[in-house]
Order: sequence, then structure tokens, then C-alpha cells
Amino acid sequence: MHNYNLKPLVIALVIIHAYFGVTTKGQLRVGFYSQTCPFAESIIRNAVQTAVSVDRQIAPRLLRLLFHDCFVQGCDGSILLENGETSERNAKGNLGLAGFEVIHNAKAQLEATCPGVVSCADIVALAARDAVALTAGPFYGVPTGRRDGRISNIQLAANLPDVDDSIELLRSKFREMGLSDKELVLLSGGGHTIGTSACFFMPKRLYNFTGHGDSDPAINSQFLPQLKAQCPLNGDVNVRLPLDLSSQFTFDDHIFHNIRNGFAVLASDARLYDDKNTRQVLDSYVGFTNRRPSFKADFAVAMVKLGNIGVKTGSEGEIRRVCNSVN
Repeated sequence: MHNYNLKPLVIALVIIHAYFGVTTKGQLRVGFYSQTCPFAESIIRNAVQTAVSVDRQIAPRLLRLLFHDCFVQGCDGSILLENGETSERNAKGNLGLAGFEVIHNAKAQLEATCPGVVSCADIVALAARDAVALTAGPFYGVPTGRRDGRISNIQLAANLPDVDDSIELLRSKFREMGLSDKELVLLSGGGHTIGTSACFFMPKRLYNFTGHGDSDPAINSQFLPQLKAQCPLNGDVNVRLPLDLSSQFTFDDHIFHNIRNGFAVLASDARLYDDKNTRQVLDSYVGFTNRRPSFKADFAVAMVKLGNIGVKTGSEGEIRRVCNSVN
């Protein structure tokens, strides 16, 4: 079982509180449940820690779950709803999402302790934080007080960032969410420091990059044969490959070195080096200088901003009794 790596991450907490204060948009605030459900965060943390101790892939799955929730109608737990074929989670961009059982387990425990108090949207946000911390990433204060949305529609997820998007399109999609180029690098590229991807997402990059049977020229020539061997044309699309070679279970800046050197697995990660602005941001985290910014601290700040997108507070939405169905 992993332990939280808190010692080097105090700076993340300091930055979070200095940047956001105690209260954020609407009625979100760190410690929102301190009176109404004082053990809420520890219950969620224990649920995540138990799941990760059994399967380390749970950590990146929970991180991805928050990202995909927030990019569709804001961070309102809509990704958790199951309402048939038209559910948001069935969108192409949500293929492979997992970790739902951890959220449902935490919710069941919370309902037994303090029914009708903690939203599913907040569980997703807190579980993502705890998953990051369990892989040696930053432990940061998560403003809570979100309420759950009641709408889940596959059509609303049509504009999710895609692995084959150009850098211009990726930047546009992030800007629509109020996220900067720096946050694109931190959340999209940096968020891939843990976890795996499937060969399902690789054919265009490996075998038909420009429509002429070619490969992405950004792939290092030594790396290309390895990727093709793992994901052969017409091979098993379910084969998994680590996104961050050599440290897929450790939250670190190694992914940025990979991207810079042509060892990015996903095309969308490689695209971060296509643009001057995103390239400068990425290089700032892997430069040879004592003034290099802290990837972990900056990631924590970006995660809080991500988790603040389109939140429902006050009388908006509801507090679901179960996370996969509206009340």
C-alpha cells in the first residue's frame, strides 16, 4: 500500500490557499463538510487507498474521471449517470473510462454515515486528489460544495479533447473551458504521468498520420518500432501501454522529458511540442536551472481551477442518493 508523499508538497497547499483563499466560485470552500459530515474526506480517501492498494491502475482512472466530468457541463458528476445509450459516458471521447466502482463505494459509505449531504461531484474531485497523492503527487486542498447535475447526454460530450486533435484545436477546447496554455500542458500532458492507454487510440499516429500510410514524424526513430510492435496494424486494440515509460505508477515530470525527446505515446501529448507557447511551458519544467518551477505545485493549482469549472452550488442541481441515477 502506498503512503501519501506529503513532505515535499506543503508548497502546493500554500499556493492553493494563497491563490484561491478559503472560498472559490459560488459557495465552494475547503472544508465545506467540516460540520455536516466531518469524516467525509477521510472516508473517500480510505476508499481510494483501498482500491489503489489492490489495483494501481485505479489512480490514473480516477484522475481521468474528473477531467472528463468537468469538460462536459462542468464538474457536476454527470459522467457517473447511467441512462442508457444516450448517456454522456458512452461518447467516443469517454471510451475506456473506469473507476466508477470506487466512487459508488465511497458514496455508499457516506450515505450510511451522513445521508444526503455529500455530492457525487465532490467525491469525484476528492478521489482524483487522493489518487494523485497516492502516486507521489501533490496533496492539496480541494474546495468542495458542488451539487450534482441531472443531465447526461452523449451529444454534450461531442467536443471532448481527442488524442488526434491538432495543437490549435486542443488549445481552443481548453480555452473554451477557461484554461490557459500552461494548464493545457499541466493537465493534459502532465496528467499522463501515470496510467496507460490502449492501442485503440494509436492507428492514425502509427500508420496513417497524414492519410498516406505514414507515421507521426514526432515519434523518435528508436521508439517507433517499439510502438508498432505493441500495437500492430489490425492487432488487438485492447492492448495497454504505459503513457509514461519507466515511471507509469509515479507522479513526476518524466512525461515532459518523454514528450521533448520524441517518446510520447499519445499524439495529443506530442502535439504540445508543436506550438511555441506550449513548448516553452513544457521546457520550463525540464530545463537545467535552479529556477525551474515546481510541476507538482503548479499541477495542484491547475487541478483546483479545473475542478471549479461550471460547478453547481446552492439550490442548483441536487445531492444524489446514488451516483449513477438522479433522485
